[in-house]
Amino acid sequence: MSFLVLEDGSVYRGESVGAPGVAAGEAVFTTAMTGYQEIVSDPSYSEQLVAFTAPMVGNYGVAPQRMQSNRIHARAVLMRETGSSGWSDWLRANGIVALTGVDTRSLTLRLRDSGSARAVAVAGEGSVEAALALARRQPGMTGRALAGAVSTPAVFTFAEGAGARLAVLDLGVKRSLLARLAAAGASVTVFPHDTDADTLAPYDGVVLSNGPGDPEPLTAQVQTVRALLGRVPVLGICLGHQLLALATGHRTYKLPFGHRGANHPVVDRVSGRVLVTSQNHGFAVAAGEGPGVSHLSLYDGTVEGLDLPELAARSLQFHPEAGPGPHDAWPVLERWADGVVRRLAAAA
Repeated sequence: MSFLVLEDGSVYRGESVGAPGVAAGEAVFTTAMTGYQEIVSDPSYSEQLVAFTAPMVGNYGVAPQRMQSNRIHARAVLMRETGSSGWSDWLRANGIVALTGVDTRSLTLRLRDSGSARAVAVAGEGSVEAALALARRQPGMTGRALAGAVSTPAVFTFAEGAGARLAVLDLGVKRSLLARLAAAGASVTVFPHDTDADTLAPYDGVVLSNGPGDPEPLTAQVQTVRALLGRVPVLGICLGHQLLALATGHRTYKLPFGHRGANHPVVDRVSGRVLVTSQNHGFAVAAGEGPGVSHLSLYDGTVEGLDLPELAARSLQFHPEAGPGPHDAWPVLERWADGVVRRLAAAA
């Protein structure tokens, strides 16, 4: 029988409905009840085995337009029950290990109480002892710079618009983020993760995208952000938020089990409004003496946004473009793009 083993020796049995094989990485859980195709194709899930807390996953099938990148990034999919053969057939065709019949409630409680864990999923025959040894040999997520493995290798134009000319630093960008910027009327050009500040600064605005891994090892990108501040408006999303934080004197740290789901409440400290947000991150910005905290998580008080008007920079830990998730924060991207245009008009 197929199974998942965590680094502490916990074993969760299941049935393989995806590709046969072995998948190693960090076991995490998401509370999103929809958007399973978007989740597994989000580059932020790179190197992770994703457990869904929803009791049934895959019940409305798959479609090409829901892809958030050009491939599946999750290493494995763990479910209580599979909802359709179309979903499992798609995972199998893409070479992804997927287990159904897993006690995901018990697994989620374990990860919530003890933290995300190195793990191995085995689809088919295999030894628990060998899988456990492999899990314990895996590197942890702390200290791992993963953006380079998921970034575009070359510059490309996503959209031509009549509004602001935006450069997106691709740290693992989701297509839904690019689509929302384009829907705001912007011209959107996407750059590799290691692009320097002098190449990005001539644009009307720079977006630092979401992405996987620990922000702290991305020292070159932090230097790039620091060199952009004050020269051009900057918007950071998720990993991009963390890079802006590091560039402005904040500290980041690894959360015990991360924020992953589509129902995370965040308060805007200026308006007092609460946004229900989509989130997917294992690291966070520490509250401290750094400037400009604009949003806070109502779950655990972690920093969810920065606003630094003197530097024309702001950032959000959550995903305002959703994909999947609620649309409470959709206007944030439009307002920022409109603000870039107004800034240009005022400077003319």
